[in-house]
Parts: sequence; structure tokens; C-alpha cells
Amino acid sequence: MLAHIQRVKEAKVVVNGETVSEIKAGLLVLLGVLVGDEPHDADYLVDKIVNLRVFSNGDKEFDLSVKDIGGEILIVSQFTLAADCRKGRRPSFSDAMNPVEAEKLYEYAADALKVHVPVKTGVFRAHMDVSLVNDGPVTILLDSRKG
Repeated sequence: MLAHIQRVKEAKVVVNGETVSEIKAGLLVLLGVLVGDEPHDADYLVDKIVNLRVFSNGDKEFDLSVKDIGGEILIVSQFTLAADCRKGRRPSFSDAMNPVEAEKLYEYAADALKVHVPVKTGVFRAHMDVSLVNDGPVTILLDSRKG
């Protein structure tokens, strides 16, 4: 399971011209579910995400977690994180889990995050316009297979 995390001042998801989710200070998490991922992969990423010290305490730039600052998380499914671009010019998405199973793990991860902080979600399998104000910029990649 892959997570592309961005520290944001704000972020939102728009579907068909309508804002469906938005947050203020916190993390935008783009989540890619891969073939072979299981709930323990989501558990690993959830623990990392909510405890990752990427916010400033005023003195140290990377000292506080999203929990510590009372921030929010916007989690958006992003199957394109599974893209394999090693051959040819068109990405292959054969490493992405099938949508039915991927949605279950995406929802599992979102629910697990909600235990710790306020969470908003994108719309699974929808074409979304995602906008954000990246704070820093700070962007971190997590991979449950390397944990």
C-alpha cells in the first residue's frame, strides 16, 4: 500500500462541480492500494500517518504530528500511484488492486484514521478535482511493503 502525504494549510475535493470534502490544516493523503495488500498494510500506514512528526512547534520544523496540532486528514484513493512506467510510454496499472477489493481497504484505512483524528474522504472511483495549499512544501511517500 502506498501513501503520498502532503502537509497542507487546506485541501478539498470537488466532484461534478460540487465540493464533497474539505479540510483546513492537516494532511492530504493520496492512497494507492496494491495487489496483495491486506488490512495490516493499512494499519501500518495509519500508525505512521497519524504519528508522523511533520508540523512545526514554533522552534523545530518537524516536531508535531497531525494529532498533536488537532489537524484533519483528507484521504483520497489514487490507483495511479501503482503506475509502472518502466516499459513504453503508457503506464501499466497491473499492480493496482481490483477496485472492489481496493475500495474495502481504502474504507478500512479511512475508518482506522478516524479513530485518531477528524477525517474527510474523496469519492472512490470518481473523477475528482483535488486542490490544496501545500505547507512547506512538505511531501512524503510511505510504502507499507518497506516498513
